[in-house]
Amino acid sequence: MLQTTALEFSYSGTHSLRFPSLDIDKEKHSLLLGASGSGKTTWLHLLGGLRQPTQGTIQYGETELNTLAPSQRDRFRGRTIGLVFQQPHLIRALSVLENLRLAAEMADLPWDSAFAKGLLDELGVADKATRRIHQLSGGEAQRVALARALVNRPQVILADEPTASLDDVNCDRVVNLLLNTAQTHHATLIMATHDQRVKEHFSTTYTLL
Repeated sequence: MLQTTALEFSYSGTHSLRFPSLDIDKEKHSLLLGASGSGKTTWLHLLGGLRQPTQGTIQYGETELNTLAPSQRDRFRGRTIGLVFQQPHLIRALSVLENLRLAAEMADLPWDSAFAKGLLDELGVADKATRRIHQLSGGEAQRVALARALVNRPQVILADEPTASLDDVNCDRVVNLLLNTAQTHHATLIMATHDQRVKEHFSTTYTLL
């Protein structure tokens, strides 16, 4: 499903960050673990095609992500990868449902209103569909961001530090929500974090030293 080899990235010619090679099967969930400032977010951005590696390869099935032109990479990301950031990054001027619809439009995919509403229902925010983002609680916005990540039926969900600012109870809740949602939708979850509490939820961990 996802394989990376000899992946490196450098900022403006400074020392290179080197990342462990990955070999992750479809619907198998993995944790990318490392201390704060170790390059985990950069690692996730490389996997999502948001940055280009200076060396190495990123292979999704038959597609070598790092060889695609920028427009092809954007299209592939929109159709194959769901991104969940530490902050929701939702558009405050739009409603919940409009944010989901925009994600489909940007990937040049047909809008499936019934599927989108089903996601919101599954995540417990169906009654917020017409609310503007500023009317949501932090937890509700987080769930809407997850729905947006899933609305295009991605094969892979990349989650960046989703538990960083949460207490133990909410940490478990968010991790279980991500794992259960990925399982329900037959997606592969890859989570980057420095949060040692999360390790017990994953059978496969890659550590960035």
